[in-house]
Amino acid sequence: MENIKVGEIRVSVERKDIKNIHLSVNPPEGKVKLSVPKTTKEDTIRLFLISKIPWIKKQQKKFNNQVRQSPREYISGESHYFFGKRYRLNVYETNKKQKVEIKNNSYIDLYVRPNSTVEKREDVMKEWYREELKKVIPDYINKWEKTMDIELNFWGVKQMKTKWGSCNADRKRIWVNLELSKKNPRCLEYVIVHEMVHLKERKHGDAFKKLMDKYLPNWRAVKRELNEIVYESGEDK
Repeated sequence: MENIKVGEIRVSVERKDIKNIHLSVNPPEGKVKLSVPKTTKEDTIRLFLISKIPWIKKQQKKFNNQVRQSPREYISGESHYFFGKRYRLNVYETNKKQKVEIKNNSYIDLYVRPNSTVEKREDVMKEWYREELKKVIPDYINKWEKTMDIELNFWGVKQMKTKWGSCNADRKRIWVNLELSKKNPRCLEYVIVHEMVHLKERKHGDAFKKLMDKYLPNWRAVKRELNEIVYESGEDK
């Protein structure tokens, strides 16, 4: 991975066994990544980036204008989100099993060890989010495997800094971002559909968009909703 600076813009450049140049500006910070064919000269890369500066700045401005949730301290009274709904956090100290529970459809009760650190509280919350996400994903996978007439070999959940999901089309494996546990379930479904469509069409071209239009006609609106709020939680965001 190489790093190039064009004006005030820093770009991570990766040389790959590809034919075309691929440019992306990734949430939440608007980091710029460029994938180029292995033999591409640096002058060619710089000229390409210079021509794309207005577009890059436009994308970065979108991310900068997004509403951000301040870093969580995992103390009573904080607001936390679960599947698109806002809850008030109650923190209780316990010497029994550490756990998380939804109470009265309005509160998230977090049970942790006395004098636990912010990081430990966050870990308990994250594990709960992970387990809750894993409960609902199989229904979406089964639904869309039948609809698309494809079969996944594997799906998983992990924390990702710059993507909502990822796909290995050759191995028929997809990953979804743990942060989707905080978003409305329709956002989770959109990401699952998006990654599964990559098993039929790898690039984000017209063919890909036509398939998305076919399977999920409102995908553009859901995509906008997905990026409305950037959730910040410790070192992961």
